[in-house]
Amino acid sequence: MKKMFAALTAVATVAAVATVVSTPALAADDMAGMDMSAQPSATKSATNAALTDAQVMHVDAASGMVTLKHGALENVGMPPMTMAFKTKDTGMVKRVHEGDKVKVRVENVGGALTIVKLEKQ
Repeated sequence: MKKMFAALTAVATVAAVATVVSTPALAADDMAGMDMSAQPSATKSATNAALTDAQVMHVDAASGMVTLKHGALENVGMPPMTMAFKTKDTGMVKRVHEGDKVKVRVENVGGALTIVKLEKQ
């Protein structure tokens, strides 16, 4: 019994040593070639800041609303559709007319989807 225990212990020791030897050691400079300057949050916010193509369908200066036929608004999870949006400021309403092609950035501001950036094309 002692011989069997000694043999099993020897086999287990050899297996453990083989595992340690076959596992490559990580050098301290393994990540030396990686560019660590890009931050995931910066990349995400850059993607989210993208403007979406749209066409002005209606302008209601009295209410400060602009109806857009727009592409997908990824940052607010909205598929392409036609919808009226509040504008961040009245100047946006004055700059656009029905039929204008625009690029927009829509965000949820105080619970209301709002055009926060608008560029005429």
